[in-house]
Amino acid sequence: MGLYDQLTHPVALLIFLLTLFLPILIGFLTLRRTKNQSDFFIGGRMMDKFVVALSAVSSGRSSWLVLGVSGMAYTLGVGAVWAVVGYITAEMFQFIYLGRKLRQETETYKSITLLDYFESRFQDKKQHIRLVGSLIISIFIVAYVAAQFNAGAKSLSTALNVPFLPALILSAVLILIYMVMGGYIAVAYNDVVRAIILIIGLVIFPAYGLAKVGGLSALLQTLAQLNPASIDPFSLGLGAIIGFIGIGLGSPGQPHIVVRYMSIDDEDKLRLSAVIGTFWNVVLGWGAVFIGLLGRYFVSSIEQIPNHDPEMIYLVLSSKFFSPILYGLIIGGIFAAILSTADSQLLVVASTFVRDLYEKILKKTSIIDEKTKLKLSRWVVFFSGVLAIFLAWIAQDLVFWLVLFAWGGLGAAFGTSLIFALYWKKTTKAGILAGMITGTVVVIIWKLFLKEATGLYELIPAFGLACVAIWIVSLISSAPPILDEP
Repeated sequence: MGLYDQLTHPVALLIFLLTLFLPILIGFLTLRRTKNQSDFFIGGRMMDKFVVALSAVSSGRSSWLVLGVSGMAYTLGVGAVWAVVGYITAEMFQFIYLGRKLRQETETYKSITLLDYFESRFQDKKQHIRLVGSLIISIFIVAYVAAQFNAGAKSLSTALNVPFLPALILSAVLILIYMVMGGYIAVAYNDVVRAIILIIGLVIFPAYGLAKVGGLSALLQTLAQLNPASIDPFSLGLGAIIGFIGIGLGSPGQPHIVVRYMSIDDEDKLRLSAVIGTFWNVVLGWGAVFIGLLGRYFVSSIEQIPNHDPEMIYLVLSSKFFSPILYGLIIGGIFAAILSTADSQLLVVASTFVRDLYEKILKKTSIIDEKTKLKLSRWVVFFSGVLAIFLAWIAQDLVFWLVLFAWGGLGAAFGTSLIFALYWKKTTKAGILAGMITGTVVVIIWKLFLKEATGLYELIPAFGLACVAIWIVSLISSAPPILDEP
C-alpha cells in the first residue's frame, strides 16, 4: 500500500486530521489565560516543570530530527548519531545551569525577551543591543520559520498526494490560528501533546522495525554487507564528527528554546526538567537514527523514495510497516515536530517587533495598554507567518541546510553573548555588540565562501571568533556596574 493509499483509509485520515486540528482546540482553551504581553510571550512565568521539559524538547527538535537526521542516517549510516550528541549534551547543561541563572536574572530585571535582558544587564540606554539584536533575529528566525513551513508542506504534499503550494498554505494556517489566540501558553501545551505523539513515532516505529528484521545484530549484519562504513560511527572522519558535535554550540542562542527556562514557575524545578528533557532527547535522537538505518535495510535504493529524497524515508517506512490507523498517527508525528518549532519561532519574531522595536524603541515615551500590545502581538504573528510562507515557497529545496544556517547564526550571535552576560562580570555592552556582529558576519561569510573548501560547519568558527571578540572588546572597554544582581 502506498503513502497516499494509506491516508485515504477513513480512520487513518480521521486520526491524521485530529493531530492537525487538536492544536486549534488547545488554542481556544488557553485563550482566556492569555491576558497580557507576559502571558503571550513567556506564559506569565507560571509554567510547570513537565510542560517546560517536553516543550523544550519538542520545540528544539523540529523537522530537522524527524526528517533530517533520519535521512542523514539513511545516507551516512550510524555516523549520523554525532549530529544529535552535541545538542543533547548542551541542552542538559542548559537546563541545570544556564536556564536557572537566566530565569533568576530575567525576573529580577523584569525581562520578557533576551534583548530586554541584555539591555537591562548592560544599562544600554541608547538601545544599541536591542537594535542590532532585532536585526539579527529578523534575518535568521524568519528563515528558520520558512524552513519549518517548507518541511511541513513537503511532508503533507507527499503523504496526501497534493500540490506543494496548497500543502504549504494549510501547514501555515494550522499554526497561525492557535498562535494568534493563545500565544506562548497555547504553544507550550501544544508542544506537550506533540512531544507525546513524537515519542510514539520515534519509539514504536524503530522498535517495531528492529523486531521485524530480527533484532539489532541482524540489522547491523545486513548493513555491513551493503556497506561496512555504514555501521562504523567513525567512518565520517574527524572533521565531520567535530562539525556534527558542534551543532550543540547553537543551543544557548536559540530564543525559542531559552524562553522555556524563563517561563518556568520555579527555577529550582529545572533540575527535574533536565532529567526529563535529556532522557527524551536521547530516546528521540536514537529513534531517528534507527529509522534511517532501517530505511537502508528495507529500501536499498534511493530511487525507490519519492523524488529520490532521503528525508522522505520516515514516510516511506511508516507506510510499509503500519496499518492505516497507526500510519495516520505516525505521520501526525512529523507535523508534531515541525509545527512545535515553527510556532515557537513565530513568537520570537512577534516579541522582537512588538516588545523590542515598537514598544521599547519607537514608542518608548508612550504608555501602551496591555490590550493594545496583545492585539499588536497577534497581528505580527499573522503577518510574519505570511512572510514565512513566501520564503518557504521560493526556497523549496533548502530546508535542511537553511535550518542549520539559521541555527548557526543564532547560536553564534546570541549563545556566546548570553553565556558571557550570565557568567563573566567583566563583560561590557561593547563586548556584547562585538560578539553579536562577529558571530553573524562569520556565519554568513563562512557559509558563502569557506564552507565548501573547509568542510567545517559555520557555527564552529563563528562561535569561537564571537567569544574572542566579546573577550577582547570587553577588556578594552569599561564595564558598567551590575544592578542588584540576583
